[in-house]
Amino acid sequence: MRGNLLGMLTALACGALGVGTADAADKVTLQLKWVTQAQFAGYYVAKDKGFYEAEDLDVTINPGGPDIAPPQVIAGGGADVIVDWMPSALASREKGVPLVNIAQPFKRSGMMLTCRKETGIRTPADLAGKTLGVWFYGNEYPFLSWMAKLGIPTDGSARGVKVLKQGFNVDPLLQKQADCISTMTYNEYWQVIDAGLKPDDLVVFKYEDQGVATLEDGLYVLESRLEDPKFVDTMARFVKASMQGWEWARQHPDEAAAIVLDNDATGAQTEKHQKRMMGEINKLTEGSTGRLDEADYERTVKTLLAGGSDPVITKTPQGAWTHAVVDAAKL
Repeated sequence: MRGNLLGMLTALACGALGVGTADAADKVTLQLKWVTQAQFAGYYVAKDKGFYEAEDLDVTINPGGPDIAPPQVIAGGGADVIVDWMPSALASREKGVPLVNIAQPFKRSGMMLTCRKETGIRTPADLAGKTLGVWFYGNEYPFLSWMAKLGIPTDGSARGVKVLKQGFNVDPLLQKQADCISTMTYNEYWQVIDAGLKPDDLVVFKYEDQGVATLEDGLYVLESRLEDPKFVDTMARFVKASMQGWEWARQHPDEAAAIVLDNDATGAQTEKHQKRMMGEINKLTEGSTGRLDEADYERTVKTLLAGGSDPVITKTPQGAWTHAVVDAAKL
């Protein structure tokens, strides 16, 4: 009897030990560039549909906002990986925050300049003498490069353009404070439409079409962490699951928009806007496996180096991207 009791106690102890030492899922904190919206649907889908869990990951997604700079967050240890635009990431790298692009879910840029047709603007040459709303904080460099390419000064002179520092709204166009404003294909352009203007009232210039687009919404980590094989493996599983999320979002756009809405703690987003945004975002991620295209990277760097008298970067970056993670993920 004693032997049986001892055996039972041993089995129970071993069982308890097994439970206590079971491998916990690897924790990953993702910092988004902006607030919860369909721009980041792939990550929310991957979490909601269990793609991260299937890769043994416990992922926390932190929304951004106007007062949140992802490079500062990751530099301070507040995130393992961030979503950022390449101009911001390369500028941060040159200033001492060694960010490295590990994956590029967005293949195309959504940035545009949206103008009132009544101003007489039909071609880029017609921009001379006009007032243009431009986003700053690193978002101005594709615009400055474009103006440099066109030979149009940004000093407000008669043959140049007057640059209006634009906030994150479309008021300057609606109130006719600017002839054109910066918009994204998936967001601010539709805010203009919802405000009452019709597509026929507008002329748009997509940065992609002008040859000055820069890469947006890439995934970045700190360079030093890539020296750890375990971290590379964790990121490989994270990127693999995230790209599954983006693929699912392309196949189920309305359901993906609903998942985004479920994760919007502010309640500020609407179903109509998120469904529309999801459709536009899917156009930007279509065709991407997550692997950064070197030609797209080189174009971005060239655009940034040509950004007028105050370029976002002063020299060609070294070590600013790697395929090590997507290779490990077999993407």
